[in-house]
Amino acid sequence: MTATKERPAGITVIAILIIIGGIFLLIGGTSLLGLGALLSTASEDIIQSNGISTEATQLASLGTIPIVLGVVMLILGIAYLVVSYGLLKGKAWAWIITIIVTIIGLIIQIISAIVVGSITSSALYGLASHIIGMIISGAIIYYMFRPHVKAFYRH
Repeated sequence: MTATKERPAGITVIAILIIIGGIFLLIGGTSLLGLGALLSTASEDIIQSNGISTEATQLASLGTIPIVLGVVMLILGIAYLVVSYGLLKGKAWAWIITIIVTIIGLIIQIISAIVVGSITSSALYGLASHIIGMIISGAIIYYMFRPHVKAFYRH
């Protein structure tokens, strides 16, 4: 007989935040694809009206950057939604991915705080500008290792 484990409330909150992040990534990715298409079209019009020049070909490449970033953001947005589904359903792979991504995010926030602190010559400003993100990442990591949360993901 298998007992149905009740999902911890914190997991629901984390999954909702990941869903919101995924939606923003999808919106941002779609917007960047549109911007890239617009830049590509505009640069092709310039090339056709002025003939091929070095500046025009450089302008044409500007549309590629937002398109690539848009595709990456769309892929990440879809991945966020898949991971949030796994978290809500108690899938062990979603627990592992959440831990890995949160640790990577925490490391990036720490490095970014150091860089901002060195650029502004104020370690306090660098820390203050990233402290909320670091606290949230630390809280998520701590919460994911709580015994009742780990038990929800054991099969």
